[in-house]
Amino acid sequence: MQRKRTFNTLFMLSSLDGKISTGSNDNRDFDKDLPKIKRLEEGLKQYYELEQKTDLHSLNTGKVMAKIGMNIKKNNISKIPASFIIIDNKPHLTINGINNLLKKCQKVYIVTTNKKHPAFQLKEKNLKIILYGKKIDFIALFSKLKIEFGIKNITVQSGGTLNSILIRKGLIDEISIVIAPTLIGGKDTPTIFDGSSLKLDKDLKYIKTLELKKCEKLKNSYLHLTYKVNN
Repeated sequence: MQRKRTFNTLFMLSSLDGKISTGSNDNRDFDKDLPKIKRLEEGLKQYYELEQKTDLHSLNTGKVMAKIGMNIKKNNISKIPASFIIIDNKPHLTINGINNLLKKCQKVYIVTTNKKHPAFQLKEKNLKIILYGKKIDFIALFSKLKIEFGIKNITVQSGGTLNSILIRKGLIDEISIVIAPTLIGGKDTPTIFDGSSLKLDKDLKYIKTLELKKCEKLKNSYLHLTYKVNN
């Protein structure tokens, strides 16, 4: 039976204890902090090399884009072959941020519930805005991206909260995780899979089992694990 939505792979860099950041505030970030740590920096490039081989459509959030400095006005931005799908309600992206993304990517899809999102001020050919009401319907979104825009595969690189929404809705088909040989800790530090804690017996349906597809030992004690998600 033909799939009615995109095939979605969650691709993340994680510590052994599941953390995807070095701390609980926006000043802490893997890309900024891990290169400063001896014995982590040496193997980190392997993650970025694998990232270059992911799908040509990547889903992320405006919050992450703002955190990595996308809103800072930039010159001489190199074009990449990928397109970005950005979930951004608040919004976190500014006009500068959107323009930077438009210069960087083949296409930019802004998915939002915010009718006043700054993206509406722009009329660029490679900008698509997908507007929802009070809440984004992710099941409908991934169907729309495939049927209307012809997107077959998406690499998801969002934060723990959005990851939990997509996983619990059965919208993540594969998980590709690079494990950095480190323990970070901190109960408020973001993990691969955050969201609300399960409390009742009926909530157990949200627990996803995985099938290991590949376990690759990388250099400098890094691991690359690939799992199929049993939805």
